[in-house]
Amino acid sequence: MTTAWFHCFAGTAGDMTLGSLVDAGADPIAVAEIIGRLGIDDYALMFEPVLRCGVAATHAVVVVNDHSHEHDHGHEHEHEHEHEHGHTHNEGHRPYRVIRELLMNSDLPVRVRNRALATFDALATVEGAMHRMPMLDVEFHEVGSVDAIVDIVGTCAALEVLGIDRIVCSPIAVGRGSVHAAHGELPNPAPAVTGLLAQRNAPAFGIDTRKEIATPTGVALMTALADAFEPMPAMNVRSVGYGAGTADTPGRPNVVQVVIGDELASAATGNNNAGQPVRLLEVNLDDATGEVIAHTIAALLNAGAHDAWATPIVMKKGRPAHTVHALCEPAVSQAVAAVLISETGSLGVRGTTLERWPQARAEAAVVVGGHTIRIKRAAGRVKVEHDDAATAALALGRPLRDVLAEAEALGHHQEGNA
Repeated sequence: MTTAWFHCFAGTAGDMTLGSLVDAGADPIAVAEIIGRLGIDDYALMFEPVLRCGVAATHAVVVVNDHSHEHDHGHEHEHEHEHEHGHTHNEGHRPYRVIRELLMNSDLPVRVRNRALATFDALATVEGAMHRMPMLDVEFHEVGSVDAIVDIVGTCAALEVLGIDRIVCSPIAVGRGSVHAAHGELPNPAPAVTGLLAQRNAPAFGIDTRKEIATPTGVALMTALADAFEPMPAMNVRSVGYGAGTADTPGRPNVVQVVIGDELASAATGNNNAGQPVRLLEVNLDDATGEVIAHTIAALLNAGAHDAWATPIVMKKGRPAHTVHALCEPAVSQAVAAVLISETGSLGVRGTTLERWPQARAEAAVVVGGHTIRIKRAAGRVKVEHDDAATAALALGRPLRDVLAEAEALGHHQEGNA
């Protein structure tokens, strides 16, 4: 299991997190290509080699063209909060419902989309509670929303480029006193930051600085995506990266450190076969039709669940019913639970944390009768993408079972020649 451990000893920000992953080896061209699938424009993303207190680091810079100046969330300097807190007094706005629709309809890799949605959901939920409005109505400043989208989707893209399966975070450093914002003085750490920490019950500690060293975007990435908050796990270290904040503060490197490696079994527990943590969410239904249950399962999968299914049960007074189950990563459990509730009308959802041991697999493609069909290969097994095979069978006028068999045979032959 490939793990990324973020050391937030000097705070965290979105640009710093993205910069740390590029510094650790994520190909910036591959990261930019994934962000480009969103179809947003009027910005440029650059990565600059810098020094922070003598430590070599990478500074991720988002230049928003329509304002022709840089926005970096102001880490380590006083900054305007309007794009972080969803309020401005001059420029246009982009409601979160628009950003969420952009992400949901995107061609992003599934895990990138799900991690980005989980981060934005966490941020919008806290902002909505702060301003007493529904999360989908939270408004982001137009320029600030581009910043947040690039930082968040870029970070999730970099995690995917590096093949990160598990994310672990240290306690997060925060400042003290107050910071200047669009509507006056705000406490430091900002209300959005403390709200995000409380949402996840995440550990934090204060250091003696009046700078805003932990920004809502950076903290949202950690609290939404981290599987655990703990010291660096035992791992074979592959690479280390440092993501720089804007300022070079004396006496303390203004960086986020990320350590990437293959996690080892926990020496403390003696568990030599630790699995990947997953969340199992469930609801019992005695008033849903089969069509509603089928639609719910499809919606759960679309929301990022690894798997979703229904089982028949008998409830009180002998009523026939069903349990709808969804298996997902902890990072997207909030979004998946929201779909489970909204689609079924259930008054609640229960969940448990489990472990899974997914078999290593590789994605490939074969060509049958001029039609490309995706396949997944594991040790001794080839799984053919049903929808691709069905489309090819219809176009070729051949039985589906024949196309499936030919695609599987080609996949085995491809594996043998690899």
